[in-house]
Amino acid sequence: MVSTSTACFLHYHPLFTQTISSSSSSSLPHFSTIIKPRPRQLICRAAQKPSDVQEDDATGAIMSRRLALTVLIGTAAVGSKVSPADAAYGEAANVFGKPKKNTDFLPYEGNGFKLLLPSKWNPSKEVEYPGQVLRYEDNFDTTTNVAVTVTPTNKKSITDFGPPEEFLSQGGFDPDAVATANILESSTPVIGGKPYYFLSVLTRTADGDEGGKHQLITATVKDGKLYTCKAQAGDKRWFKGARKFVENTANSFSVA
Repeated sequence: MVSTSTACFLHYHPLFTQTISSSSSSSLPHFSTIIKPRPRQLICRAAQKPSDVQEDDATGAIMSRRLALTVLIGTAAVGSKVSPADAAYGEAANVFGKPKKNTDFLPYEGNGFKLLLPSKWNPSKEVEYPGQVLRYEDNFDTTTNVAVTVTPTNKKSITDFGPPEEFLSQGGFDPDAVATANILESSTPVIGGKPYYFLSVLTRTADGDEGGKHQLITATVKDGKLYTCKAQAGDKRWFKGARKFVENTANSFSVA
């Protein structure tokens, strides 16, 4: 807003003029006063204060900077493109970058098989089963672990063992340690043209440790060898976050 000051000037004109006339009858001059009113003129001029001029300049500079910043932001928004693949991840804080990598699991390739291992699990030297070639366990709880076994077989396919329930009864558990074994789920997926058996089993031990164990078993046959992956967690830890790691590990298992 511009503030101004007003200066008014009064121009004063005389209200009368003197005229001198001469008379033929006298040698002295004769003065006569003739009153002629003249209008007064009031002139007002608006002048801007120096301080106001400086304020206007400062306001204009601020508005110019704001305008430039607005144009710059608008240009950047138009120039930035988010690919549909990035947006599909639904991470609002990461829409201008690449999707975050999954660091919870690490790929592992063994002799004739592959799977994903939880990144916070460590290798273990403990051998639980015949033909065991791999064992990893949770850093904080050794009951939560995964083991892979490779044993020779005369079967041509996993289906030659009979249905999944019959396959389970042929081995995999220590009868002295397991009191009961309940099959919660079983399926026969085909991966890479090869049939697999998948079983979810809840076992109860004689000592009641952990209230039982959730064991996920994935098995198949290739080139005269039975490949079995068993991932497990105690019942208590299963519902405290271990389920995610056990399920993803068991489901990722396949022969190469």
